[in-house]
Amino acid sequence: MQVFKLGLKIIRKNIPMMMIYVGTFLGITISFAFAGTSRQQPPSFADEKADVAFFAAESTPLVDGLKRELSKSVNFVDVRDDPEAIQDALYFESVTYVVRIPKGFTGQFLAGKDAKVEKITLPDSVYNAYLDLAVNRYLSTARLYLKNDPGISQRDLAARLDTDLSKGAKVFLTDTAGRDNGSFSGYSHTGFTAFYFIYLAYVLPLVLIFGITNVMAVYNDRDLSRRNFCAPISFVRYNLQFILATCAFSLAAWVILVLPCAILDRNGFFTGNAAAQVLNSFAFLLCASAFAFLIGSLVKGRSTVSAVANVFTLGPCFISGVFIPQKYLNDAVLRIASFTPVYWYVTADNKIAELTDFGLMSLSPSLFCMLVELCFAAAFLLLGLVVGKKRRAAD
Repeated sequence: MQVFKLGLKIIRKNIPMMMIYVGTFLGITISFAFAGTSRQQPPSFADEKADVAFFAAESTPLVDGLKRELSKSVNFVDVRDDPEAIQDALYFESVTYVVRIPKGFTGQFLAGKDAKVEKITLPDSVYNAYLDLAVNRYLSTARLYLKNDPGISQRDLAARLDTDLSKGAKVFLTDTAGRDNGSFSGYSHTGFTAFYFIYLAYVLPLVLIFGITNVMAVYNDRDLSRRNFCAPISFVRYNLQFILATCAFSLAAWVILVLPCAILDRNGFFTGNAAAQVLNSFAFLLCASAFAFLIGSLVKGRSTVSAVANVFTLGPCFISGVFIPQKYLNDAVLRIASFTPVYWYVTADNKIAELTDFGLMSLSPSLFCMLVELCFAAAFLLLGLVVGKKRRAAD
């Protein structure tokens, strides 16, 4: 087993370089984990209050009630009642919405006439529709009371509106499996675990390229290879021990990189989603190992390994959805990315993270992506063998 031992010895010498990337990767994910542990309360939705200027030419129970209702979702800003001051406030975005109640509004409204609230808004503001809805809801509810109880007083009307519009509904956010996403200390399968396995697409090929290509760089050295072939060991046994060394290294690297996820996310890791993600990462392992073999067959010097590894791992990660989610990438970029195995790995991982049923029909899109990864692995392996054969013939 001299060839096997030599391969492991070469890998051990390159462990410090590989540990830099592994340590960086684990540091990012662990930081993500500790940041999430502070999020113990279920997530909630809170309105972002708009800055509003409110002018009223009269003070009546109805007008005062409208102002109270708006105060629940806006911040009232004091602005001088002057056209120039109002324009300046809108221009500098001190306010985004100006409400003006004209004199005689209450009397016209109670008489059933078309009494309108005057408004000045900041163009294209996201708050316009929301504030229009709040004003219209208050006045529409008031009209319903006046229609069904014509003799109601202003004070009673305002009191009933305050009571009715103060009622709300509690909303709880759950994931598609019905689990509370607020329990982030255990991490749901759509949270930490999915994040971890997606970023695995960057660090796993890097580690494998550094390990396998450095071994191959030594084995492919002309003088060393000629001496090895003169040794009393058959070509088949020589290659078998070399393949065994690279397989042992690849499996060890995969286990070392996957194991921290099981430790950091014990609740989320032992789920059907995580099991499918582990299977997907194993398919990607085969693809990354074959790609590292191809790179090792092409690269002639060990000095270029670092540059080649970074170029061939960072590029696909940027366009395939590792560093930037796929939903933010345009179709042209994704079409280009589809010619890389990283794209299919990330696509499968995203599909798996959303699964709630693990039947064959539900898993088939993800399994198809894994099959594509294996096809890439076969192509890389064949290319590596062809390149290696031509290289040996040239030597």
